[in-house]
Amino acid sequence: MSYRLYYWPGIQGRGEFVRLALEEAGADYVDVARGSDEAGLGLPAMFRRMEKGRGASLPFAPPFLEDGDLLLSHVGNILLHLGTKHGLLPGDPALRLVAHGLQLTIADLVSEVHDTHHPVATSRYYEDQLDEAKAKAAEFRRDRMPKYLGYFETVLERNPAGSDHAITGETTTVDLSLFQVMEGLSYAFPRASSNLASLYPNLSSLRARIRARPRIAAYLASERRIPFNEDGIFRRYIELDGDPS
Repeated sequence: MSYRLYYWPGIQGRGEFVRLALEEAGADYVDVARGSDEAGLGLPAMFRRMEKGRGASLPFAPPFLEDGDLLLSHVGNILLHLGTKHGLLPGDPALRLVAHGLQLTIADLVSEVHDTHHPVATSRYYEDQLDEAKAKAAEFRRDRMPKYLGYFETVLERNPAGSDHAITGETTTVDLSLFQVMEGLSYAFPRASSNLASLYPNLSSLRARIRARPRIAAYLASERRIPFNEDGIFRRYIELDGDPS
């Protein structure tokens, strides 16, 4: 049975972290909202599924994933399920929880990236909070981005199994998510990211290694990979990227 992924069409957003795991696992899945209404898919199908949620399984917002009778929401929760099921997380339950903690820290970083262009309210246009966005982005580039990347660089460096992975010696959902973060930051902040390779060599090496994995490489070259754009989380607004060096 195919997985059914529910996320907004036309953007990578948080759904991309789930797509990368599904692609690396070689899993059969339907990206529901990107399908046609005629095929019973599209946004109407996503909204119908949200309305059908029962009790505590009612999703608050996409992404959410349907696996048979199981309905899971939140990126970290979904990846915990997929990673365990498809060998993309450690077999040791204690290490799986450690990996889950790393994934939740990535989620915090992603939220802060979003806030660089919508620091006041998601319901307001970017142009209506431009001054606040410039201040927020400057603080992110100066303080928060180095703090997060420095942390994950240290995680890789101190991995007893080697710095090619975040945890253990195998590719995990955490590695896939760190790849997406590095790709997204390089898109959104090309100036601020221009020296990432020298500042964070382990993260940069991981990024290149994940990009070269056969299933990921095929996915990135396919139409299934939605290009970065200014409707997602990682948005390129040159005024938020600081002065040219």
